[in-house]
Amino acid sequence: MGNEETNIQDISIPRPTVMGLFRRWFFAGLLVTAPILLTVYITYLFINIIDGYAQDFLPVSLQPSTYIDFNIPGFGIVLGMIIIMFIGALTTGLLGRSLLRLGEAILGRLPVVRSVYSATKQIMETVMASQSDAFREVVLIQYPRPGLWSIGFVTGSTQGEVQNMSSENLINVFVPTTPNPTSGFLLFCPRKDAIPLDMGVEEAVKMVVSAGIVTPPDSQSNRTPIALSNPPSSKKAAKTSKKASAKKKTAAKTKTRSKSSAKKSEKAKG
Repeated sequence: MGNEETNIQDISIPRPTVMGLFRRWFFAGLLVTAPILLTVYITYLFINIIDGYAQDFLPVSLQPSTYIDFNIPGFGIVLGMIIIMFIGALTTGLLGRSLLRLGEAILGRLPVVRSVYSATKQIMETVMASQSDAFREVVLIQYPRPGLWSIGFVTGSTQGEVQNMSSENLINVFVPTTPNPTSGFLLFCPRKDAIPLDMGVEEAVKMVVSAGIVTPPDSQSNRTPIALSNPPSSKKAAKTSKKASAKKKTAAKTKTRSKSSAKKSEKAKG
C-alpha cells in the first residue's frame, strides 16, 4: 500500500502554460463571437441594400435624409412592408381584383414574361397555402445510386402525367446541393423507398449547408437500427416479388404436368 501511495504522489499533472491558456481563451471567445458578428454583419448588409433601393425609389422630398442629417436604418424594410400591405389591401377589393386580372391578361400576352410570371405565381400560391405540405418532411433516399443516401425534402405528392405513368405512389423530393441548398435536383420517388426522418427542416438545412459538420442530435437515443441497404419497405417488396415468382413457377409446372397427362391419355386412347 505504501508503494502505491508514493507512486500516486509521484504522478504530477502538467499545468497549462500561459500561451496554452491564451490559446484556449482565444478559441473559446472566437467560438462565441464569430456567429454573433457574422449574423450582425449579414443583417447590416441586408438592411443597407434595402435602404439603398428605397432611396432610389422615393423622390428627394420624401427621403428622411432631406430633413435630418443621418439615415434611418431599416427605413427601406418598413417602407417595403407598408407597400406590400397596401397592395394586399387593394387586391382584396373589387377594383383591385379587376386591376389584377387586367395586369395578368397583359402579362399573359408577353412571350417570356408570361412563363416567368405564371411559374412564380404558382410556386408562391403552393408555398403560401395554409394546407401545403411543401418542405415539411425530411426523408432519406438512395441517390445518386443504390447504396448512397441523400437527405431530401418532400415538396408534395406527384400528380399529373408523371404519376399516371407509374403504378406506384410517387412523391416529389427535392435533393439540395452542398453548401448552396437553393440549387438541387427534383426526383420523383416512390413513397415506399423514402425513409422519413424525425429531424426538422431547419436542422436538415444546417446539416446540408455545413456539409455534415453540424449534425442534429437524435431525438430517439434508443432507436433500433435498420439495414439501409434493405429497408423494411424494400424487404416487403422483395418478399412480394419472390412470392409472385414462386406462384409463376408453380403455375408453369402445373401447365406442363397437365400437358404431359393430356398427351399420355391421347396415346392410351389411340
